[in-house]
Amino acid sequence: MTTHPIRFYYRGEIREVHGAPITRTVLQHLREDLACTGTKEGCGEGDCGACTVVVGSLDANDALSLRAVNACIQFLPTLDGRALFTVEDLRAADGTLHPVQRALVDCHASQCGFCTPGFAMSMWALYENRPLDAALPTRDEIATALSGNLCRCTGYRPIVDAAVNMFVTSDGAPRPMLARVPVIAALKTLARTNTLDYAGPDARGAAYGTRRFWAPRTVDALAALRAAHPEARIVAGSTDVGLWVTKQLRDPGDLLYTGNVAELTRIERDADWLAIGAAATLEDAYAALVADYPVLAEFARRFASLPIRQAGTLGGNVANGSPIGDSMPVLIALGAQVVLRRAQATRVLPLDAFYLGYQKAALEAGEFVVALRVPRPVPNRLFRAYKVSKRFDQDISAVCGAFSLELANGHIASARVAFGGMAATPKRALHAEASLTGSLWDQACVSRAMDALAHDYAPLTDLRATSRYRTRIARNLLLRFYLETREQAPLSGGEVDAFAFDVQTLAAPLPGQTSASEKESR
Repeated sequence: MTTHPIRFYYRGEIREVHGAPITRTVLQHLREDLACTGTKEGCGEGDCGACTVVVGSLDANDALSLRAVNACIQFLPTLDGRALFTVEDLRAADGTLHPVQRALVDCHASQCGFCTPGFAMSMWALYENRPLDAALPTRDEIATALSGNLCRCTGYRPIVDAAVNMFVTSDGAPRPMLARVPVIAALKTLARTNTLDYAGPDARGAAYGTRRFWAPRTVDALAALRAAHPEARIVAGSTDVGLWVTKQLRDPGDLLYTGNVAELTRIERDADWLAIGAAATLEDAYAALVADYPVLAEFARRFASLPIRQAGTLGGNVANGSPIGDSMPVLIALGAQVVLRRAQATRVLPLDAFYLGYQKAALEAGEFVVALRVPRPVPNRLFRAYKVSKRFDQDISAVCGAFSLELANGHIASARVAFGGMAATPKRALHAEASLTGSLWDQACVSRAMDALAHDYAPLTDLRATSRYRTRIARNLLLRFYLETREQAPLSGGEVDAFAFDVQTLAAPLPGQTSASEKESR
């Protein structure tokens, strides 16, 4: 059996790896094989950011793209053809600290130091990706860059200060940047035109057999491999499958990687559809969605953390079908479709017909997700999406709700309401939709729809929320949608946030409205 080595650029040279398990993580390889222990092992599930590294690749214009990711859940073969940067790369050969490191020292932004290498790499990615003539990053930009890093000692003020100060040089000299030319040259020599076919021992040892990792370059090659090996596990960002290995100690079997298929990373538009390739990262996919639907900006920012969004894919999130996944309610409410392929045959399904049961999708043997098709904005469409969780950043939703109405002459011509966290699958609220359709978008209408939700969902109680809480939140999210989109005196998101309400009925006047008694007193 002829197989290929894993080849990637690290510490100024091209490295080759043979004989490692296909599920060996980048973190394990760094610490245990290369003795590069600056990158720390924390949670092992992509939450704490102690293991943050930066992966470089060439974009469509042969420019170097740098993305911070979690090394603890990235499988080593996914590095093939890419560049890896760790905290060991920051200090100069003569011992001079990088501006990122110097700023962390000067701002007293480290105490125990365990989380610091991860912060340094997230900050380094922000530093390197910022043009030399750009203004200093805003606090929001810094918070987004650091959303995947947790510190339990220092507090974030000095870390944020360091993220600003790293851009400022005391003598006014140009800030030092990564020498991109040798990295780009190395990546061009590493570029494959054929499928990476890597074989490694089972993670439990060679006695358990050999596992294969295929990374095709074209969608046709992916389709052929999928047809030949329908039992192989498709993996993209491994933000979910990685946890099967690190936390559940599962053997996922042979892996079929989509991250090198250029066709699957494309994002295209026409007059009717936004087409998002299944291997487009969540960061790129949500940027495209926000460009069409600006009201999704905060929702997109709150989806996981930046390193997770830069590794995970929208196609993977949809195919996984978690009942608490945030993408699906949004896409279902917008009327998205999923494009599927098996061998040479392609079919298209409405996304709300894709889920058959708990983490069970309508995929046939040998079939895979090619793309998501999202309708473009149209006049008279009201749309909002909300995420309710215990933390603002990087938290799993207790409830996620998305709402889309199309109005004609003040009446609701069509309605789509979808929730996550309320059932075994991401699910439309058909009873609520029926109560909305044909009605005026007014207080009585929203009251009826809120009551109808009780016929659509019977949510579970778990560690994140009780059934009663979820039911109440679902009702109130529908009310919030009304308050923000009603014709008379609509409220901004900030105005709704400032108004504390917990409405069981709508007998009382809503915020911004005048009661009958007040009118009479006037």
